[in-house]
Amino acid sequence: MPGTATTRTYYPPSLQILIFPYVCSCIYQTVISQNSIQQILSRIDIVEIVGSFVKLKKRGANYLGLCPFHNEKSPSFTVSPGKEIYKCFGCGASGNSISFIMEHEKYSYVEALRWLAQRYQIELEETEVSPELKQHQLMADSLFIINNYAREYFTDTLFNKEEGQNVGLSYFEERGFTEETIKKFQLGYCLNTFDAFAKSALNKGYNLEYLQKTGLVTIRNDQPADNYRGRVIFPIHNQSGKILGFGARILVKSDRAPKYINSPENEIYVKSRVLYGTYFARHAIDKLNECLLVEGYTDVISLHQAGVENVVASSGTSLTQDQLRLIKKYTNNLTILYDGDSAGVKAALRGLDMAIEEGLNVKLVLLPDKEDPDSYVQKIGAEAFREFIKDNKQDFVLFKLQLSMQEAGTDSNKKSQLVNEIAETISKIDKAEDFTRQQDYIRQCSQLLHIDEQGLIQLVNKFIRDRLVKREQAYARNNPAPSDDDLSEEAIAAMEAAETGISVDSLINGHEKQEKALVKILLRFGDKPFKEEDNSTVADYVFHLPYDFEALAESELVKRILREYKALYDAGNLQDKRWFLYHEDQQFSKEIANILEDQEADLSMKWKEQFEIDTVYGDDAYLKDTLSTTNYLILRKVKKLIYENQAEVQKAFKENDYEAAKSCLEMQKHLNSLEKELTNGMGTVIFK
Repeated sequence: MPGTATTRTYYPPSLQILIFPYVCSCIYQTVISQNSIQQILSRIDIVEIVGSFVKLKKRGANYLGLCPFHNEKSPSFTVSPGKEIYKCFGCGASGNSISFIMEHEKYSYVEALRWLAQRYQIELEETEVSPELKQHQLMADSLFIINNYAREYFTDTLFNKEEGQNVGLSYFEERGFTEETIKKFQLGYCLNTFDAFAKSALNKGYNLEYLQKTGLVTIRNDQPADNYRGRVIFPIHNQSGKILGFGARILVKSDRAPKYINSPENEIYVKSRVLYGTYFARHAIDKLNECLLVEGYTDVISLHQAGVENVVASSGTSLTQDQLRLIKKYTNNLTILYDGDSAGVKAALRGLDMAIEEGLNVKLVLLPDKEDPDSYVQKIGAEAFREFIKDNKQDFVLFKLQLSMQEAGTDSNKKSQLVNEIAETISKIDKAEDFTRQQDYIRQCSQLLHIDEQGLIQLVNKFIRDRLVKREQAYARNNPAPSDDDLSEEAIAAMEAAETGISVDSLINGHEKQEKALVKILLRFGDKPFKEEDNSTVADYVFHLPYDFEALAESELVKRILREYKALYDAGNLQDKRWFLYHEDQQFSKEIANILEDQEADLSMKWKEQFEIDTVYGDDAYLKDTLSTTNYLILRKVKKLIYENQAEVQKAFKENDYEAAKSCLEMQKHLNSLEKELTNGMGTVIFK
């Protein structure tokens, strides 16, 4: 029954090997209970966990080592047992014990919890999921089991059947693949018979419906038939090594059959979310901080065999946002390798704007004519291939511009269209940290196009403003205001500031660090005493002020943290930072770790300069910081009300409505007094 608790038994390593297939078949049927998660969290020692993979040396209160996520000679990887987080000051990697296991071992959240439970010999208590979800998970598990059987069958056919050796193995050997490489990628062959695999699978008891769902079996003349007959097989793995599906290549020329066929999409295989070779490339991409992207299966395999292992394939499709986000999990540096034909180049360009929006640093390498990565690495060798990539990387934006300029020629209409296209592309580089890169592109592109740099800045800013307006309008549609559909004060300010080239995102998120300061105080000091006389805590003070800080916040992340924290507080179940630091939502958990680590959340200097609020952040000053932080957020609201009230005063005088003007002036006096009181840093301010 849903909600029924069961206890999982701890098995010694020798027995785990025997029962692992059974555990895998059951893993999707239950959910680990919160009680078990709490037991795991209470036992976690981040130094011990990270120290299992990284050699750490004690340095003061922290531990230091070489980062496992990128190549470095001098240690910049810090583990803080007090904060229970790790942080690399070289590549920026950060998180907690669970996220470290997930990132290093490429585990899911549940797999990481099981790994930790195994390490600390904790019996897992699990609750059953809903019947609908259980059915979906059972289906997914069944498809994984069938795919694994098929992989074993095709590999056995390749090596142990005469046709497999003469046809499939000969093909792979002609491509230059060694036996070691063939076994590493688990390549195989499907006999060129009507139903050899189908018969074998059905005799083993596998469900015909599920076999069809995987694409391994089809129905011909009312009979189950092998879908991949006469083809070499390329298994497609997920990030933990399980088989999601297959690519199958025909070996004889045929006008009727496609060269490649792939598994159909199903519960476990969604083509737009998969990149071939990720499982084998993930550690190399981490270490080298670069992902090479090629087009086909054999390109990936040849490069891996040559020792160039940070490579994945898009399998001949245009890049999708999910694929780009998968790459970004490992690196921000993407280098796309294509042959020099126009079709390949245009295919590469289709993913450019999405890659830029994802914050990826994209380069393009064009191989010599009539060469692909597979043939070229075999021709010149791995070292020369690496040097070629290094020497021939082209910036994607500038390459796109130069290619488009060649196509436009002297056609003024095409050139005008080109200027708009390149301005729109540059406008998508709008993260605060990429502002300098955006300005460099504007400068270089204006020189190449022979146009005025200021004019290009204005055009880029127009696209930024247009996108901001659409975002505001979409927000207004989903969150209708009681008044009109005007843009917010911040949006107007951003539009005006865009004329000077200021990054829009940095303006929109201008107050985010101040908001995060409040979150940081609650997470670190929420349960600390605020007033000894009434035994109140910091959380009591914050949530008993007559303001809704969630409503005052602009950051969606801060809103979510405050909402979850307040829910726990209202339920009388206030948790410390660990509950949030080890949250099931790993992206959320990572953001929490960044907030706790971020020294810039201490905005003392900025507050003093702008609002004359004097504060000193730190463990010994949390009371003063609580007052200053809450005052700041309220002050920001007051300043916005002052701005709105001033507009009402002007409107009233313009309409000769002196009663309304008088009322507004009285309100202005009250707001100004309140502003002065707040800027003087007083602790408790009553405002409604």
